[in-house]
Amino acid sequence: MLLAIDVGNTNIVIGVYLDEKLQKSWRIKTDARATADELNLIFRSLLVDEPKVTGISLCSTVPAVLTELRKMLAKSFQDVKIVIIEPGIKTGVPVLIDNPKEVGADRIANSLAAFSRHGGPCVVVDFGTSTNFDVVSEKGEFLGGALAPGIEISLEALANRAAQLRKVELSKPRSVIGKGTVEALQSGALYGFTGQVDGIIRRIVDEIGPLKAVIATGGLAGIVVEESETITHHEPDLTLEGLRLVFEKNR
Repeated sequence: MLLAIDVGNTNIVIGVYLDEKLQKSWRIKTDARATADELNLIFRSLLVDEPKVTGISLCSTVPAVLTELRKMLAKSFQDVKIVIIEPGIKTGVPVLIDNPKEVGADRIANSLAAFSRHGGPCVVVDFGTSTNFDVVSEKGEFLGGALAPGIEISLEALANRAAQLRKVELSKPRSVIGKGTVEALQSGALYGFTGQVDGIIRRIVDEIGPLKAVIATGGLAGIVVEESETITHHEPDLTLEGLRLVFEKNR
């Protein structure tokens, strides 16, 4: 059984694969202060009824968590092959930007999985702490992209800075014209971020031509997908699939 671990700034997504099939996944809150022992307890509780782990594939955008995960994995999974997406690991994704070391490992995993499933050119829109636009060429190269403030942190910042506004659930309002503060905030967030996505995708198309796919992933993708005019696929487990593919390339 392959254990795939995607450590993001907000959540850690964990998936288990048997062969090429994702059997189960979990999403837990990222705590940059968590120790190796605490992480061990969490992983052991999740995997208690699962088959024996025979491989682990990992990516992280949080250095403090990655450090503790290394300790935990070295202690608790000593005989298991571990692949961490970092310099020196085969990904099959040429990174064609000014400084390849700047690219988050999750963006590489997403690009690999998107190209493997849909070919290129394509774009991955990852709705997380930030909204990432990852552009993949027709040859599977990572060309770069765009980074925008994430939906959740934008709503939190608005609530913190405006005395009469508050954080609201991101859901579809009755109409674009909100009839109260909550609906007005929901309208601005949902249609504002949807418009942002569609606008950036159209500009990418203007630069590189037609796309084979625009894939949405990440914890907050679901509601935007329904309103977007440019997103063609919703694949919540795209990063986990990328981790599986990287593991296969480094057997």
